[in-house]
Amino acid sequence: MLDLTFGAHPTMFRNSLQLRIFHTVSPERAGADTRMFFKYTRFLLLLVSAFSLRAQSQYELNTGWTCAPIRDVKVAGTELSQPGYALSGWMPAVVPGTVLTTLLENGKVPDPFYGMNNERIPDIYDTGRDYYTYWFAKDFTEKAGRNEEVWLHFRGINYSCDVFLNGQKVNAQTHKGMFLRQRYRITDLLAKDGKNRLAVIVHPPDPVGNAERGQGGDGTIARNVSHQYVAGWDWIQPIRDRNTGIWDKVTIEKTGAVDLKNPHVVTRVPGVRKVKGPQAPAQIQVSAELENPTGKTVTGTLQYTLDGQTIAKEVTIAANSTVAVALPELTLPNPHLWWPHGYGPQPLYTLPLSFAVDGKKVSDRDTVTVGVREIQTEWNTHTRSKQVLVNGQKVFIKGGNWIISDAMLRFTPERYDAEIRFHRDMNLNLIRIWGGALSERPEFYQACDKYGLLVIQDFWMSGDCNGRWLDPIKKDDQWTRRQYPDDHGLFLTSAADQIKLIRNHASLAMWCGGNEITPPEDILLSLRDSILPALDGTRWFIDYSNSDSMSFNSIGGNGDGPYGIQPINTFWEHRTFPFNSEVGSVGVGDYESLTRFIPEQNLIAPDFEKRTVDSVWDYHKYIGYDQYIAPYGKAKDAQDFARKAQLVNYDQYRALMEGFSSHMWDWYTGTIIWKTQNPWTALRGQMYDCYLDVNACLYGLRNGSAPLHIMYDPVQGMVMLVNNGFETKRDLMMVVKTYDLAGKETLVTQVFNEIQGSTAKNFLPIKSTVDAFRAKEGGFLSLQLLDTDQNVVSDNLYWLPDSTGQYSGLQKMKKASLSIATKADGKGKIEVTLSNPANGPVAFFNRLALVDPKTKERILPVFFDDNYVSVRPGEQKTVTLDYTSSDPVELSVEGWNVQKLYVPVR
Repeated sequence: MLDLTFGAHPTMFRNSLQLRIFHTVSPERAGADTRMFFKYTRFLLLLVSAFSLRAQSQYELNTGWTCAPIRDVKVAGTELSQPGYALSGWMPAVVPGTVLTTLLENGKVPDPFYGMNNERIPDIYDTGRDYYTYWFAKDFTEKAGRNEEVWLHFRGINYSCDVFLNGQKVNAQTHKGMFLRQRYRITDLLAKDGKNRLAVIVHPPDPVGNAERGQGGDGTIARNVSHQYVAGWDWIQPIRDRNTGIWDKVTIEKTGAVDLKNPHVVTRVPGVRKVKGPQAPAQIQVSAELENPTGKTVTGTLQYTLDGQTIAKEVTIAANSTVAVALPELTLPNPHLWWPHGYGPQPLYTLPLSFAVDGKKVSDRDTVTVGVREIQTEWNTHTRSKQVLVNGQKVFIKGGNWIISDAMLRFTPERYDAEIRFHRDMNLNLIRIWGGALSERPEFYQACDKYGLLVIQDFWMSGDCNGRWLDPIKKDDQWTRRQYPDDHGLFLTSAADQIKLIRNHASLAMWCGGNEITPPEDILLSLRDSILPALDGTRWFIDYSNSDSMSFNSIGGNGDGPYGIQPINTFWEHRTFPFNSEVGSVGVGDYESLTRFIPEQNLIAPDFEKRTVDSVWDYHKYIGYDQYIAPYGKAKDAQDFARKAQLVNYDQYRALMEGFSSHMWDWYTGTIIWKTQNPWTALRGQMYDCYLDVNACLYGLRNGSAPLHIMYDPVQGMVMLVNNGFETKRDLMMVVKTYDLAGKETLVTQVFNEIQGSTAKNFLPIKSTVDAFRAKEGGFLSLQLLDTDQNVVSDNLYWLPDSTGQYSGLQKMKKASLSIATKADGKGKIEVTLSNPANGPVAFFNRLALVDPKTKERILPVFFDDNYVSVRPGEQKTVTLDYTSSDPVELSVEGWNVQKLYVPVR
């Protein structure tokens, strides 16, 4: 076996790999810019794979692939997989990747994310499946040593394939299924000189579906066991090749006589635990599968080590067989417990697991990262919904719906890390993976483990395609669609395989049968009663995303929503579903974001009064801001529209989470925003764009979701506190002030209070004061929470409309004289101090960005501990930026009443 270990330097190198890209915004460069963006992330993935996989006797086949369409290949796989066969005319292929990513990389198609380019790419429904059926080939060097076994792994191919190696067919039957992993013993197929040729023919889904017919097209894409959004949805245009290709990792693994696979680690944390202090023991249960492909019986020892304790068991595996082995339970004293974000830290243990033949020579090993926690659910009889408990403590769920990292399946660990970090920065504690996409990759779950995001993993169903509603534009009737997919056995086999793939992650909290519909009865019962109990058995299974078993629907309707922009008061006074699986929707980015994918001639602001929306905006699924821009003044142009949209974005998502939190444990046990990210250049449902540039939604949500938070209920006119933590917070000074548009400060009141853990509570009725103050031209309501050292622990500034609902005062605010100082630590962190002198107006809604000093184009991604920051008169605020760049950078700051400034970073 290959046994490579690394010292400090390679580890530091891996950890330092972060996504950094300079974005051009000119339309003529947009396609090249997108290719550069994903090419760079792919390069990072190659480097990470080279280090991490080799440390586990594996390496990834991710370079040197070539491909050709089936129409250009005139020989069989047995011939073209011969190492000496010339692959003349074949083009470089992106693996992992899809046919479309390869065509884009080779300049054969325009960037489908830009403008109307997607319309210029042939759709598979019109071309026929052979158009996107491709051969992929890879030459590699490998041979088996004495007593070695060699294995070929495919972690995902969409949709069906045949595999050939050195002139031999590897798979006896054509493989089918997007999510079902493939694993082949190739020891006897390797060339004696070590020079091998792998060839794979990949066929698209069948049927591919007509994409011109609404959610999931004509619905028939769901006859496959694959993702459904590729036929188009209300947030994306169709993916023209339906993501056909070798879309996930291909690896070679070398073992001894016995292969250790599918380890399973279960952690039990009995009782009600506190975050701090000594802990009662936890129990650890470990099992694994051992495969012996040889013709001889093998005896050896399966063992693991955790926190200095070693657990071992002698095992005998008969020839040509696989056994599942459960090791004795380990008691872990005083464990370091894993908590969701906002409740405690996320420590992770390393658990090395190995099998040694005759207790001596290691045949195979694996390493599992373990978060010690226990997740439970119970029924809240008051709200009539489930509530989630972690380590015995109930957690109020603040979640976001996730589609997929990239619509064309261009995944990297760095991108996953950045996106999940953004969700952590939103002060969310859960992500739900929507059922029209896929079971997320282990790299996604690794980031969720790291940042403390619980996960609901849907299986691959949706009410739209799978027949919940009458839909005349679907090809088949509801009764037929209700039995999709065509192959129930393949669905269940794939589900069992994916459960094994991701079940060890601490972040994985719940399984869900599908989006807004259960799977067909035979699939549902098999999942619920057989497969999950056997392969996991530790997590809540929700039969579908808005099921009564999750959130009892006593209101009627679909059980989720509302969608689109809502009047702010709605989130406080309108009672919706008690564990709402989808609510929200808007999220237009700022002007810089729009210029990345909208041609200059199409940068035209939507006009609500005239009911006009530019064709490119419409193509990219713009959802109306309607009358909500006008109170800030009619948008002059697209730049002014995007600027004012950020005010709406911030206010909307702050109010959403504040309103739900205000009724914690009374009306609600949780809510999940629809949606928090976009894998395409859509104009809705995103806190950051697909280029990882943030907008104001993220920071409004970050504020409204803060674990300890002071807020104003505009319906009752009440100042409230929310404490999501488990412990009482005492001696908190609540400071309430108003600022008029000229910056005049008035102290309304200040008072010490305390708030118990896991509580939302009313404290100060100030409605009459606030309404009288804002009546003429609006103003600012300032709420701050101070600890006994007078440190600000919660800070909230509301901009209030006048009595007619207009922000008349904001429209005529005087300029503020904001001064800015920067301090860099040389390690990717910058401390920015914003100072607003006294006797002037509030420096309102300032957007910070890092830019290239020469081009003034943004560096992405950058992580801010706050943004869209307002600074009161006579106040200083400090914002910390975290980024990765070895090049010079400059800070840009622009606010509602602050001219755009560029500040050198020193």
